Amino acid sequence: MADDLRSLQIKQSRKFWMRWRVRFGYPVAAIFLALAKPTPRSILVGGIVAAFGLLVRAAAAGHLRKDERLAITGPYSVSRNPLYLGSAILAAGFMIAGDSLWAGGIVGLYFAVFYYAVIRNEEADLRKRFGAPFDEYAARVPLFFPSLRVRADEVSKAKSPENSFSWPQYRRNREYQASLGALIGLGVVWLRMWIRARYGY
Repeated sequence: MADDLRSLQIKQSRKFWMRWRVRFGYPVAAIFLALAKPTPRSILVGGIVAAFGLLVRAAAAGHLRKDERLAITGPYSVSRNPLYLGSAILAAGFMIAGDSLWAGGIVGLYFAVFYYAVIRNEEADLRKRFGAPFDEYAARVPLFFPSLRVRADEVSKAKSPENSFSWPQYRRNREYQASLGALIGLGVVWLRMWIRARYGY
């Protein structure tokens, strides 16, 4: 009974944060664009950083088999949340592209509040589903920022065919949507720069 109640609480908490993350995301994006003062240089540098974030996300997506098994190989061997790490780098790219302290600060605050809550909720769910194996994994791999110390047995596991990067898995996770969204986003930032240059705002 207690486990069922705990599971229900986790699901409700996850729905709450996921729902409000989306709802707050639109006004945050609008405020970001209103305050942004992009330049060709800021967009170029921000785009390079964003591309790195997409690479991190892509590498993680190719190792993630949702609802099948605990992901512990590839980027997951150095960070428990490489997808969100990639999202953070991607967000940093847009903060740089916007070339505005206020715009960047709002995006950073939004990311810190909502994504931290989502990460914690997902960890609670994984702990409930996988139990001891997840606790062992969490004990040796950091929550977010990567560890540069990878154990030899983890390297050996990562080299096995079943644990290697999978393009079909990448497509199954629809990670290509993140790349498409980032391209559209940078296009909108470029449009914002054009509007500022033409109309002064």
